Amino acid sequence: MKLLLLAASLLATPAWAADTLRFNFDGQPAPGDVAVQADTAYSRERGHGFEASDARNAAGLPYFFSVDLPEGNYRVTATLGAAAASDTTIKAELRRLQLDSIKLPAGASETRTFIVNVRTANIAAAPGVEAGRVKLKEREIASEAWAWDRRLTLELNGAQPALRRLAIEPISVPTVYLLGDSTVADQSGEPYASWGQMLTSLFKPTVAVSNHAESGETFRDSLARRRIDKILSTLQPGDTVLLQFGHNDQKQQKDGSGNAETYKAELRTHAERILARGGVPVVVSSMERRNFDAATGKLKPSLTEYASAARSVAQDMKLAFIDLNAMSIQFYEALGPERSQLAHPMNNGKLDNTHHNNYGAMQLARLVALGLREARVPVAAQLRDDLGAISAAQPPAPEQFRVAVSPGFTQLRPLGD
Repeated sequence: MKLLLLAASLLATPAWAADTLRFNFDGQPAPGDVAVQADTAYSRERGHGFEASDARNAAGLPYFFSVDLPEGNYRVTATLGAAAASDTTIKAELRRLQLDSIKLPAGASETRTFIVNVRTANIAAAPGVEAGRVKLKEREIASEAWAWDRRLTLELNGAQPALRRLAIEPISVPTVYLLGDSTVADQSGEPYASWGQMLTSLFKPTVAVSNHAESGETFRDSLARRRIDKILSTLQPGDTVLLQFGHNDQKQQKDGSGNAETYKAELRTHAERILARGGVPVVVSSMERRNFDAATGKLKPSLTEYASAARSVAQDMKLAFIDLNAMSIQFYEALGPERSQLAHPMNNGKLDNTHHNNYGAMQLARLVALGLREARVPVAAQLRDDLGAISAAQPPAPEQFRVAVSPGFTQLRPLGD
């Protein structure tokens, strides 16, 4: 559908709305381009611009550029390069990695394409789904608002970012939905990250990734807060839904509200509803907490019961299964008790052994990609061809890993453990 028609749903329709929105950042706009200056501030009236922030990237621009758009999937075409050598990283919405360190020599330019999913909390009526809204948490309305607003926000980052032009157009592509807890959810601030935020960079620009995971949640929360309903309201036949819960579900044993059997029943409910809408559910067991036995140097498993429950449901329902629990144990043990700490963030001088930093999140995302291939999930064909060998037992050295650090740090630990 044409963007002009789609934009009618906005509270204020930009005068420049067209099939493809084109923005120029280098002072040489082509016909049809919207010129953007360093002081072009975002406003609802303008419908685009840099988000208010004192932080500037290495090129002297504000980090975040936003465009008002209706809910949907969008193909973003970025023309990179400058008179000087450049090194550009682009993340979308809440730090979803899209382009990682694109280095160009002086005077060179290059065009790269990626897909971004934009959504709101509104739930449209669909077969088996009543209209309504997702019951957002307070943090989703505050620090995580960019995941739910009517705009596409790009983080322009890197050692020497150089963005010349952007073209944004609505596109109909298969969608990979993610549903899970804090280890999957888009984390809004450093030093935290999740594999869901890194998975976006591992696909070709032929699929969208829509991350509906949220910190501290369970399968039961997904039902109560209507996160699964939101997914089902937009899911198209053939779309993929990755389901990874367990960390927080396990805590239901302490208060007597649940156990591995209720977990299995709630997982089945999710899978059945996805299948009824023509989707492809993929069960993912939760990665382990980093907890080594000092005597043996081996990891002490804490989620075996829930990993086994996830496998059992997948086998019974003949669903694709990714054993991220087993692969994470291999990953941590390959690094060893000391170096595996480099996969986790430090906060207030304390190591968080449940959540991950950028390195840990990327390695888990790569293991999820490997799991998609090994389980022969159809969408695995859309993974990038240049990912190289992926092995839990032979992870890349954490000391050599680099990704542009986002502005904005938080001392607020993600919910859940």
